[in-house]
Amino acid sequence: MAKRSLSADLVALSLLLGLCLGIGMLGSSLVETSIGTWYADLIKPTFTPPNEVFGPVWTMLYVLMAVAAWRVWRGADWQTARGPLTLFVLQLALNLGWSAVFFGLQKIGAAVATIIVLDVAVLVTTLAFRTIDRIAALLMMPYLAWMLYATVLNVATWRLNPTA
Repeated sequence: MAKRSLSADLVALSLLLGLCLGIGMLGSSLVETSIGTWYADLIKPTFTPPNEVFGPVWTMLYVLMAVAAWRVWRGADWQTARGPLTLFVLQLALNLGWSAVFFGLQKIGAAVATIIVLDVAVLVTTLAFRTIDRIAALLMMPYLAWMLYATVLNVATWRLNPTA
């Protein structure tokens, strides 16, 4: 474990929480542009959760992701942590990108392609985290599971709305 001061640890955790929750807020702002209009008119699979579920679930997932990244940051020197943390930022960008494609551009098929790339990025990030901190990898597992569920949901929605 890399030696860092308590204040450095707290600053890093705060920054990572801010980054993750900030990405969540940006994604949410994209969702809000079409949740009551375009998205409401889509045919959705029977296993689609109510809209009210998404906010709390995503908030929890972003907090878990931030803590996972923080554990990696504090668990290794910068040379060792840089690669996994770069993957982490990349998958966060893809996460926001999916919201932009699905809700912003309203391109369900393109969102399927985006979410598959995102799934791979989350898996690779989780495996990279595991090399530094097993708990960090475990903290990423709910996110990975939710992403796989979201992928099935995205594909099913696309099949039900082939012209959307």
